[in-house]
Amino acid sequence: MKINSAEFVISNQDVSKCPTNRLPEYAFIGRSNVGKSSLINMITDYKNLAKTSGRPGKTQLINHFLINKNWYLVDLPGYGYARVSKSSKAKFQKFITKYFEQREQLVCGFVLVDVRHEPQKIDLEFMEYLGESGIPFSIIFTKADKLKPNALDRNIDLYKQVLLNGIWEEVPPYFVTSSSNKMGRDELLAYIDGINQSMNNDFK
Repeated sequence: MKINSAEFVISNQDVSKCPTNRLPEYAFIGRSNVGKSSLINMITDYKNLAKTSGRPGKTQLINHFLINKNWYLVDLPGYGYARVSKSSKAKFQKFITKYFEQREQLVCGFVLVDVRHEPQKIDLEFMEYLGESGIPFSIIFTKADKLKPNALDRNIDLYKQVLLNGIWEEVPPYFVTSSSNKMGRDELLAYIDGINQSMNNDFK
């Protein structure tokens, strides 16, 4: 898939105010400081589409970006470790849940995981929530350029083992990415394009 256009549409904390047109949506979410904004900018090839920051927890709204006029990339607040008050965190965690459970246009969630670290409880619990809720999702391993190939393979294999030893019968689809060198970009866009093509009739 070639990205010909990417434009910001709306930010809000109310799922009912999300775009009403019937276009497929792909939601990106992950632990704070996982590199979500950089990944979104890399995927779309728009340098400043998503605002990057050295301060974790900057994204605190549901952000819709219209891609190629025919699908939405949705940037969701990160979970865990955000430097915001408990009341603020509880508020946007609530609308994250509402988004995943109520948004009919959502066809796939992407859970971002920093591949440099061992499996984190908060990530595993969120994946379990998606699985138990019947919400399709894939894993995106970020910051792959920070590891040597052997270490990268080892960390991914460890993640697979943890998932398969838990509630999962098979490992969800996953992508290995780097915002620095565009690793995984083509594979991720091809995956989204494949879903779009298969769901054309559902969104007419």
